[in-house]
Amino acid sequence: MIKTLSLLVVLFMSCYAYAMPATVDYVFDGDTFSAVAHVDKNTDVDVRVRLINVDTPEMNGACDDEVRRANMARNRLMQLVPRGTVVELKNIKDDKYAGRIDANVILPDGRDVGKILINEKLGRAYSGGRRASWCK
Repeated sequence: MIKTLSLLVVLFMSCYAYAMPATVDYVFDGDTFSAVAHVDKNTDVDVRVRLINVDTPEMNGACDDEVRRANMARNRLMQLVPRGTVVELKNIKDDKYAGRIDANVILPDGRDVGKILINEKLGRAYSGGRRASWCK
């Protein structure tokens, strides 16, 4: 436990100087995936990454339409960052859930994943607080 906490401190402290590479492992939903963050050449940390400033529908949504949209967002995220993809994590912040970070996720071609989801209407801009309903 202390080793994990120490590595997370290193992860957060080092994020301010540069973008951190991470290898995608598993997509949970439209705005969250697990990855191995490459803190330095000798240090890798397993993390859950939530796209910063993006809200996508919840997989256990309040209505059928939200669940349908959630599946579309998750499927698109899986297309954008399939397992093994190396992305850059920028603007890393601590998340409200332990073991999860918030970050801008940048594809190898330089595109921001969150902006793609927003532009494709699979997510919407989010700056915290109460989320608006996805149900009509």
